[in-house]
Amino acid sequence: MHKILFFLISIFSFQVALSQVELTWADFADVNFEAQYNQEYDTHFLMPTFGQKIMGYHGKEVSITGYFLDISGTGEVLLLSSNPMASCFFCGAAGPESIIEVVFNEIPPFITDQVVKVTGTLQLNGDNVDRCNYILKNATGKLIN
Repeated sequence: MHKILFFLISIFSFQVALSQVELTWADFADVNFEAQYNQEYDTHFLMPTFGQKIMGYHGKEVSITGYFLDISGTGEVLLLSSNPMASCFFCGAAGPESIIEVVFNEIPPFITDQVVKVTGTLQLNGDNVDRCNYILKNATGKLIN
């Protein structure tokens, strides 16, 4: 009986490990941008064309490690970045592929520039200029440092 239980637990653990993928920031660089005019805002925005590799993760549970950013200061706009706040996308040091909008199940007590690992369902956003190109929904996080 113990052998059967051990076997079933092992199989379940293996399936859970396979269902979650650990991505790197290089994976998120699988995108090209082209300036397109947006009539609503009367300006041009860099709009993404996602590569096949990153498109394969759309709708899947993934994890990535990066710098936590609360750019609103109130917990309304939470991001994960490949760079700390002083050299993030908004400060001109990187591109839009270096940030991920995070929608947590419960807002964690992280502070800006802490290194965290976030797990959630990846959504690719190619048309809503009010959101990031990459969004992790139903996310949870773990403090790394």
